[in-house]
Amino acid sequence: MPTPQTAPPARRALRHRILAVTATAATAVLLGGSVLTGTAAATPGRGPKVPQPPAQMSTVGGDRLGQPGTQVDLSGGAPALPAKLTARSWVVADAETGDILAAHNAHWQLAPASTLKMLFADVVLPKFPSTEQHVVAASDLSGMGAGSSLVGIQEHQGYSVKDLWLGVFLRSGNDAVHVLAAMNGGVPKTVADMNAMAKELQAGDTNVVTPDGYDEPGQHSSAYDLTLFARQGLQNADFRAYCSTVVAQFPGDYKKDKAGKPTKVRETFQIQNTDRLLSGDYDLKRYPGIAGVKNGNTTNAGATYTGVAERNGRKLLVTVMNPAPGHNNVYREAAALLDWGFAAAPTAKPVGTLVPPLSAVKASASATPRPGASAPKRIDASASTSSSSSSGLWTAAGITLGTALVLAVVIAVVRRRRPLPGAVPSAGRSAGRGRRRRR
Repeated sequence: MPTPQTAPPARRALRHRILAVTATAATAVLLGGSVLTGTAAATPGRGPKVPQPPAQMSTVGGDRLGQPGTQVDLSGGAPALPAKLTARSWVVADAETGDILAAHNAHWQLAPASTLKMLFADVVLPKFPSTEQHVVAASDLSGMGAGSSLVGIQEHQGYSVKDLWLGVFLRSGNDAVHVLAAMNGGVPKTVADMNAMAKELQAGDTNVVTPDGYDEPGQHSSAYDLTLFARQGLQNADFRAYCSTVVAQFPGDYKKDKAGKPTKVRETFQIQNTDRLLSGDYDLKRYPGIAGVKNGNTTNAGATYTGVAERNGRKLLVTVMNPAPGHNNVYREAAALLDWGFAAAPTAKPVGTLVPPLSAVKASASATPRPGASAPKRIDASASTSSSSSSGLWTAAGITLGTALVLAVVIAVVRRRRPLPGAVPSAGRSAGRGRRRRR
């Protein structure tokens, strides 16, 4: 019988493999682990492929925004950007001037999740007065994706337009979106309207397939475009009011009398804004001066967030898309970027701009100069005008003051109590259940 030294090479190799497996098993047992048969070991340098931005992206808003990676100009003495940012894409911009203070892969086309609802609001919100009532038909709620986040709308019940928008902004309810889309003529028409609005806003990275942000092939946007949608929406007083609301009462079932018949008095239940920079969380303080705007989370998009805040009279917009997984991580990175933006704004040199709507560009280009005045300069895709800025028409601080009373009651409760799974979604988690979570 051959000894281990004189055994044939194939047998020696087999013996070495058996010894190696035995040693691995012993090590796993000592470490409290387990051995999985049939599992391939990871090859160094061959882990999951990390998506990379295109080598060249859109240059709307400035040439630097078309380059991959971080774009920032600190030559004026601005502080360094926050360390360890993990988001695939982000933008920090002055909400009034449109100056982009810094950006990272600003035009990378990514799944937007429920931040796409800002564009939905830009399209549909101006069409219906907040007091209008609508009785929900079964067809209004058809076509929602499995696991959609819901506010709790019921068939054959009446809701005001204000109720529906609170459901959209606070709970990211896809059911509220579908009811409003039905009022707008249906989902296909609403999708077409949203794509037309994206074109009007020069949001060329955006293609809408569903009005609620549910993951679908071909649906994408960018940090740049989402920032445009927020800026457009903030010109509307109702948009500002809804996106900054922390808590609200939502209509439920009608109460019943002793005979079991429904009365005219309707039950209500409380809904809370899932934007954790606005409402706070057990491990996250509310961001000072925050006034919305919209968060989201889906399987393909990861966590997404666009927010607006004011400090010392300066209003900043921030958009963060798909940071590393982690509880409230999207809000932590957004808060860090806002902190940097407020500190850097006086000295940071803009690397781009938020462009105005096409209608503003055309109006400026066709304006007739007064006699003796020089002809107006034509606005191109990289220019900003006062027509597209807020021009002082909205104030984040004023919105914040409007929520102060409810915050005094709510914020202490939110910070003391850790949300239960499925009760108050955090970091964009859907309240629904299904194969994929959608918000």
